[in-house]
Order: sequence, then C-alpha cells, then structure tokens
Amino acid sequence: MTGLTHPLATVPQDELVIRAEADPHRPRFHFVSPAGWLNDPNGVSQWNGTYHLFYQYNPEGAFHHRILWGHATSTDLVTWTDQPVALEPTDGPDSPDADGCWSGVLVNDGGAPTLVYSGRRGERELPCVAVGSPDLLTWTKAPENPVIAAPPAGVDVTAYRDHCVWREGSRWRQLVGSGIRGRGGTAFLYESADLRTWDYIGPLFIGDASAGDPAATDWEGTMWECVDLFRAGPGVLGSDGGEADDVLVFSAWDDGDTRHPLYWTGRYAGDSYTPRQLRRLDYGGRYFYAPQSFTDDAGRRVMFGWLQEGRTDEAMVEAGWSGVMSLPRVATLDSGGELAFAPVPEVEALRRDHIRIGPREVAGSGVLAGVAGNQLDLELDVELEPGSVFRLGILVSGVGAAGTSQSPAEETVIEVGRAAGSSGESWLRLDRSGSSLDHSVDAEDRSGPVNLDGGKLHLRVLVDRSALEIFANGKPLTARVYPTLGGTAVRLSGAGNVRLRQLDGWRMEGIYAGPRPLFPDSPSIGPHRPLSP
Repeated sequence: MTGLTHPLATVPQDELVIRAEADPHRPRFHFVSPAGWLNDPNGVSQWNGTYHLFYQYNPEGAFHHRILWGHATSTDLVTWTDQPVALEPTDGPDSPDADGCWSGVLVNDGGAPTLVYSGRRGERELPCVAVGSPDLLTWTKAPENPVIAAPPAGVDVTAYRDHCVWREGSRWRQLVGSGIRGRGGTAFLYESADLRTWDYIGPLFIGDASAGDPAATDWEGTMWECVDLFRAGPGVLGSDGGEADDVLVFSAWDDGDTRHPLYWTGRYAGDSYTPRQLRRLDYGGRYFYAPQSFTDDAGRRVMFGWLQEGRTDEAMVEAGWSGVMSLPRVATLDSGGELAFAPVPEVEALRRDHIRIGPREVAGSGVLAGVAGNQLDLELDVELEPGSVFRLGILVSGVGAAGTSQSPAEETVIEVGRAAGSSGESWLRLDRSGSSLDHSVDAEDRSGPVNLDGGKLHLRVLVDRSALEIFANGKPLTARVYPTLGGTAVRLSGAGNVRLRQLDGWRMEGIYAGPRPLFPDSPSIGPHRPLSP
C-alpha cells in the first residue's frame, strides 16, 4: 500500500520474535504480527462463520519492504490464531508481484474464496487475483495476472493500488485507488464478468487537491489509498436504497506521506458517486490508517484500521516489530448522518477485576484508587455544564495517591470540553505533550469536535500499552504513546461544573500465550525460502 521504506540493516531474523516479545510497548490484547512489520488490514471478512484477517507483513524486520500477506483467524473477533502466510511474492522476470503482494480484498466468487490484490514490480502496482482452497489456507495465483495491465490510458496518475470489489447483479465491480496529477485523489471504476477481464468505466469521483490547506486534518490528498465503498443503510450497493447513504472511505496520501482517513457520505448510482459531505473518519489521523470493513453474518459493518508507530524508524527496527491492528469496531450512521463507532461487544470478554466509581463531582485533580494498569478498558458517563472541561489522565507516573498538586512525571491526558455561551461547541482532545520523557516520539495533539447533547458524554478508553483507542459519543480518536517510566495510575480532573455519573474500569487480559513463529507451517508456500540479505 504505502511507499514507506527503510534501509535493510536490521536485527538477525532469529532475534526478531525475542525482541518483540520483550518490548514493554508491545500491545497484548490488540492483534500484532508475530514480529517484523505489519501494516494494512486486508481481506477482512467472515467466511463460513470464521473471521479472517489478512494483513501486510514483512517478517524480515520492522520496516516496509518485500510485503507478504499474513493471515489470522478468529471465531470471536477477540482471540486470533496465526495461519500460514497466504501470499508471498513470486520471483521471475514476468512476475507482476516480484516485489510485493500489496493490499487487497477477499470476495466470494460462486463459492471460491478469491483475493484481489495489488502486485508490485519495481514502481508499478497492478491488480492481481489468487484463488483459495475451501479452508482459505492454500492460494493459487491466477495465470492471467496482472488482470489489469496498466492504469487508464492517457491519465497521469500519482499512484495506482488497493481495491474494493463487490458483486452488482450479474457483474463484478471494482474500485482501484489512485489520483490524477494536478487534480486530486480518485477511485477508478471497472467492471467484469469473471474477475479476470476488466472493462474500464471511468473515475467514480475525482477529489480536489487544491481545496483547503494541505496541512489541514481534512485535506483530501493527491491520491486515495484503500478505498472502501459500502451502503450504510437498507439495501445493497447499486440498489434503490431510498434515503440510505453510500459511504466512500479513503486514506489521503501525498507523495509517500500517509496523512489521514476521510469519508464521503453521498449516493452511488450507475457509474458515478455524488458526494454530499466530507468528514474525518478518526481524529487520530494517521494512527488509524488504511481502514477496511465488511458486513458480518450478524449484519454489522465491522472495520479494522492500522495503528502506525509514532517512534523513529531506528527504534522500530531495534524493537523487532512495528504496527498494530485496531480492535474491530462497528460503524453505524447516527441521527446527524455521520458515522459513529464502538468496539465490537465481543472485546468485553477480556475484562477482568471490575471496579465502579461514582457518582461524584469532579473538581481539581486526584488519582483514582483501585484503577491502575497499562491494559485497561474504561467506560465513563460524565455531565458537563457550559464552560466546563473534563480530563482523564492515563499511564500516569510520579504522582502519589493524594497527589492534587504534584505534577506527574509522565501522563497522557484525554480532554473533553464544552464551550461557554450559546455556541454549543464541544471538543475531544488528546494531549500527549507529557506522555513520554523520550522526546524522539511523536507528541502532537490530536483533536476534533464532539456533540455533547445536553452536556452528556459517554467516554470509552481502551489502553493497551502503546496503543490507545478513544470513543467519545461515537467519535473515535486513535493514537500511540510511549511512556518510559511504566506509569499505571489513572487520575481525573475538571474545571467548571463537571459531574462523573459513573466510571467502570477493568483490567484487560492479553490474547497471546507466548512467542509465535514468524512462519506458521504453510501448505500454501511450502518450506520458506531464505530471506533476502
């Protein structure tokens, strides 16, 4: 997917898993690769009752290089079993994926599990197909690869990769993420009867890279990665959905820079998309990148995203691992026509040692007794009067139990505020300025608006060592933090009139019993060839 690269200097392969397991910043209840590099979620789906998560994977080290498809399965979206590597590059002068099997999707082709992915050779990425065995463990690449020989003729594209594929009537349709130089990001629309021969239809919709400030959190970028089109309402894509919204998700990219995920609401009909409103998908920006979603057997729209690192390339390589998969989250449309998110309820199975606090007024600041840890699930119901601010500090170190005046040595602060007066403006903000004494890590603020109807806030915070997922009245903010002192305290503070109705907290159990092999036994690829030097 992305053009991230790193020098091949790395730690020995046999040390990667050892280093990764020893890193105190490595999450324990989020999905991570056995070691090495992880990026985009791919082929997310439920097949014959089993959930499948494929992902971009480099087992050579914690850097983006010659990408394979890792594979894991789950029956509950919580605990995951590593499966054999699904795809790896094929060497040879005519191979379209000699330099990487990049992002793609899984579709059901008349009962045959089929992957549509971007094969990379040199600087070119082109659509390829692989067909799976009934258990999805063995994959055979189509002899027709690449199934699209080149980007549209006569179009100067900024990049061309990543896929969204769906069945519409008797035909397949596909979007390929791209951008038109001098104009903006786009998704090219194709049609096929067999997933092998594709007819080019045209751009589904072209963005405007000249609109807005390139530094803004809602800038559209010069290329759209990982496009994802789905119906957020009754009916299916291409049908008459009445007032249903068709959501077009994409990740804004610019000259190798992974910016942030955005989405349009609008209407897909015929061969085009009519946009209505552009919105931010996650206030964490690049920390929830390249999302992909699917509809499960229960009818839920389930989405995964890639939590990039916020530390240096050198730190990632030395740690032996990079990249975290988000917890699966359910997407719904709220009453205002915006996407709202919540972690899938299955995550609650990992909760242990419940504690409940409240109701109480929040004034000043204080460490919470009985609530501590670096693997936590916190749910809070709070009421804020106009002109009030509520703060929740996590991963706090250097403050005593009474500590209302002592400044923490390290603290990550989640802030929700409600403006004074009649404007009704409210916000969610993540303050990482004091998160780490390591000044090489990213500490930039992340923030966005949140609707506090009647001043009521439901806040869900999931802390998994360096991975942080926040949901404020359905608005997500995802980020990474790297404390150095091992702080586990939690503290509350408030300004103005703030009332904590209730806080429920749990320690979260890990999902891994121990080290995992870089290459689970693989019937699809046989004994793995030596990694490149």
